[in-house]
Amino acid sequence: CHWFMEQSISNHAFSSGIFNLGTGEARSFNHLVKSTYAGLDRKPEIRYIDMPGDIRETYQYYTQADMQKLRDAGYRHEMYSLEDGVKDYVKNYLSKNIYY
Repeated sequence: CHWFMEQSISNHAFSSGIFNLGTGEARSFNHLVKSTYAGLDRKPEIRYIDMPGDIRETYQYYTQADMQKLRDAGYRHEMYSLEDGVKDYVKNYLSKNIYY
């Protein structure tokens, strides 16, 4: 948000809308869970179950943000990796009962 406000003031233009943010790299929910355990400094304890048949064909097995809209708005900075972002959130917010 801070970056957009600076750009709006300096360029006299405002990019509005909803921006899907991420790294632009496809990641699985398995990566998210492992990153959460790493943020807790714990060994992952993951129990896998079969995907229910009624959602098997339509389930979203990974996520990948399309970063083009953000890049078109002029944002060129690097993004945090999934691992770094989750570790920061777990250590600096969740473990201190600060929720956003």
